[in-house]
Amino acid sequence: MPGITDLQTLLETLQPVLDDHDYVFVSRPGKRMADAMDLPALAAMEEREGLTLVVKKEDADTAGIEYESIFRMITLRVHSSLEAVGLTATIATALAEQGISANVIAGFYHDHIFVPSVRAHDAIGVLENVKSLSTQLRAD
Repeated sequence: MPGITDLQTLLETLQPVLDDHDYVFVSRPGKRMADAMDLPALAAMEEREGLTLVVKKEDADTAGIEYESIFRMITLRVHSSLEAVGLTATIATALAEQGISANVIAGFYHDHIFVPSVRAHDAIGVLENVKSLSTQLRAD
């Protein structure tokens, strides 16, 4: 089944789900993905400066790796197409209006938003409001 591209449909069916774990973004300078198998990562991105990993906070603590901020992951349980236009912008704007940073990682089936751990429940409320407003707009 192909992912949804219609923005209105995506917003109406967001289904944001808050993960139970705290996550951190860490950098492993000079490393590549093949070099980082010692640390279980949820996501990885090779950058010029090094390897960025998204890992559970407890795993970073155990490994003695430093990090700057602690995040919670919200998964949008709607099968969004990688070619959908506007979903990330709409979500990021709604969160930004409430002073909540959003670091978005797109998977094949879902988008995952990393928000500051202390604002995670606020972020869920914002996303539920986006969904509610979307549904209301279609009804009008």
